[in-house]
Amino acid sequence: MNFSQRTRGIVRAVAVAMALALPVMMTISAADARVSGGGSRGSRTFSAPPSTATAPGTVAPMNRTFSQPGSPGMAAPAAANSGGLFGRGGMGRGLLGGLAAGFLGAGLFGMLFGGGLFSGLGGLSSILGLVLQIGLIVLVVRLAMSWWQRRNTPAAAYAGGPASGVGPQPSQRSGFGLGLGGGSEAPVEIAPADYEAFERLLSDIQAAWSNEDIAKLHTLATPEMVSYFSKDLEQNKARNVINKVTGTKLLQGDLAEAWREGDSEYATVAMRFSLVDTTLDRGTGRLVDGSEQPAEITEVWTFLRQRGGNWELSAIQQTN
Repeated sequence: MNFSQRTRGIVRAVAVAMALALPVMMTISAADARVSGGGSRGSRTFSAPPSTATAPGTVAPMNRTFSQPGSPGMAAPAAANSGGLFGRGGMGRGLLGGLAAGFLGAGLFGMLFGGGLFSGLGGLSSILGLVLQIGLIVLVVRLAMSWWQRRNTPAAAYAGGPASGVGPQPSQRSGFGLGLGGGSEAPVEIAPADYEAFERLLSDIQAAWSNEDIAKLHTLATPEMVSYFSKDLEQNKARNVINKVTGTKLLQGDLAEAWREGDSEYATVAMRFSLVDTTLDRGTGRLVDGSEQPAEITEVWTFLRQRGGNWELSAIQQTN
């Protein structure tokens, strides 16, 4: 086989492998496309919050947190992914991202050592086998996550917002439904005034972020969350851009869970809201990313307060 024939054979093999692997790669990428803002949820930091009417799907795990598994306290911060308040990112570095990187690395080593892009994997048959294995892993992980979420969903009912038409509303202004959160720790009753506080925090935090007002963020969020916001804002400055989030409006929200740990009270709520999210060049004001049209986003926010104190943002997680 001459060089030209061999090259055409490699190209065809690459095309076949990519066509077969594309659905799996898209699944992996879609699962990690929206990286969470991170934070801590006390002893439940590494447990997925129950699904709600507002966020019926799965919730992404914390991509950056000061907590460590098995301990609700703060420890050395984990490696943080880049991104703004909404934490945009590419393929994550979790289990599936690591597997994908390993497969790619094997192919690159094969190419570097003279055997072609896929020789390090043992030929096209090995590629097909690996693609099948990736698909099986994705299926098993999804089934396990679905089972775990159903197993940990509390029996207590929760109400949707005005868009869902379910449950009573605490006020005409708030888009939250009423609920009582519980679990292994002492339950915490969330009153209408609490939901109004959550709605205010949603708008105030977006505004402080847009204004790059770190001092204001310190009054609205935990020191851990402010440290992430500060780092992300510094990265925006290094890129000579500014992220502007305007027109934030809560459309629907409901309680996932609320609980008490010592003198600390936590409330995790799902929120669907609209906003205009644009990234602008600092010097010219030119639109670099985003859109001037309103977009709808669903996220899960966790709020923390000391008994008798005010609520603060403690964590942000994306929904899948």
